[in-house]
Amino acid sequence: MPQSTAIHWFRQDLRLADNPALRAASQRGAVLPAYILDDSNAGTQAMGAASRWWLYNSLRSLNESLGGKLLLYAGEPQDILLRLAKRHRASAITWNRCYEPWRTKRDAQIKRHLKQSGLVVETCNGSLLWEPWQVAKADGTAYKVFTPFYRKGCLNAELPRKPLSKPRAPSWLEDERAQPLEALNLLPSALWHESLASHWQAGEAAAHRRLKSFLKTGLRHYKGGRDFPAKLYTSRLSPYLHFGELSPHQVWHSVCAATAATAATDQHTDTFLSQLGWREFSYSLLYYNPDLPHKNLQEKFDKFPWREDEAALLAWQKGQTGVPLIDAGMRELWQTGFMHNRLRMLVGSFLVKNLLLDWRCGERWFWDTLVDADLANNAAGWQWVAGSGADAAPYFRIFNPVTQGQRFDPQGAYIRHYVPELASLPLPYLYAPWQAPAKVLEQADIVLGTTYPHPITDLKTSRQTALEAYKSLA
Repeated sequence: MPQSTAIHWFRQDLRLADNPALRAASQRGAVLPAYILDDSNAGTQAMGAASRWWLYNSLRSLNESLGGKLLLYAGEPQDILLRLAKRHRASAITWNRCYEPWRTKRDAQIKRHLKQSGLVVETCNGSLLWEPWQVAKADGTAYKVFTPFYRKGCLNAELPRKPLSKPRAPSWLEDERAQPLEALNLLPSALWHESLASHWQAGEAAAHRRLKSFLKTGLRHYKGGRDFPAKLYTSRLSPYLHFGELSPHQVWHSVCAATAATAATDQHTDTFLSQLGWREFSYSLLYYNPDLPHKNLQEKFDKFPWREDEAALLAWQKGQTGVPLIDAGMRELWQTGFMHNRLRMLVGSFLVKNLLLDWRCGERWFWDTLVDADLANNAAGWQWVAGSGADAAPYFRIFNPVTQGQRFDPQGAYIRHYVPELASLPLPYLYAPWQAPAKVLEQADIVLGTTYPHPITDLKTSRQTALEAYKSLA
């Protein structure tokens, strides 16, 4: 009896282990492992530069894991999949579901056409612990507040399934019309490429090394330590989760197993797992609110008097605001493609509240520069900071970057690393150099306005202006 052939369409599941759709394909017989770059259907939500760099390296790693058999294409997935199935007489196509609105719309159409062409289509959940429709309130409606979503919805639902092993020795098939990786034109400028490469390794093996390191050194300090950007207590797993080099099921069960094995304090595990819950919540918000990346969830913010100030936006993007902690966060982003979560809240608050610039300006910048740029998490995070989202921080909660620096960077290590022109400034003035006496600045070889900028806004005055703008919505 001739062997059956199936196509597995890799998307945001660039791994072999715990890949339910890949396993389903391998159980049917020989497998055509394909990745298709689709920029046209993505429109304005096509990947940013940092994500494209990560994707390039992740695909290269996946290809090595497949013994050089990964099939790469660029174009319209429906046409490519149909032609590939016809050339190789494939009988089935499998993929793991994605939840971005443009993908769900496209995938429904593709699935319909493939079935009409006589192909079996099997889709699986390889990206979420609980799919959006699995977590609902008693009346069947979606949760709008995180704590009940996670505590009552997720934790009372079926526990996350155990991770699956790699498929057993599948037969990977080749296709002569596949393209080389370089033809996908994924890499940004050489300078940025080198900077990102010095901080990250993409791929499934690197993801597991990062997880192992976090379990060994970060988890037992997580609850309190995660707020200090100079300390290495956060997991830094987000890009691996986004690209699917690591599944949330693998992370969930690895953390639970590590806790049981080491008798770690439950509060650290609970706090970390709740962060996975926030990821699930963001996907639920996006699923039920497909306009989340560009439309205020709270409609009253449609009337908010945002300013237009290209010079201020550019200073924020470049880390030249004159506010050291803000500049450190923005420079970390540019240099590494990543930003500590507390800094994401702080730089977001500064943009939308101290500068009164639209949160969508920040969302787009993060989309282009974060290696973990994720539509659901990025949009939900920015709306949370702006106060316009579901279960958002109140708009009147305006972070003070000076006091935040004193509290969470008490030795100034984070600021000194990313804003080295201030490295010689004594600690009391490091967080607000504009308050330093002239003699202190001179001794530190700092000339405000020359070697380091004056603040582009007064923190106290801009805070009051923001509160008045918020009152105008009432």
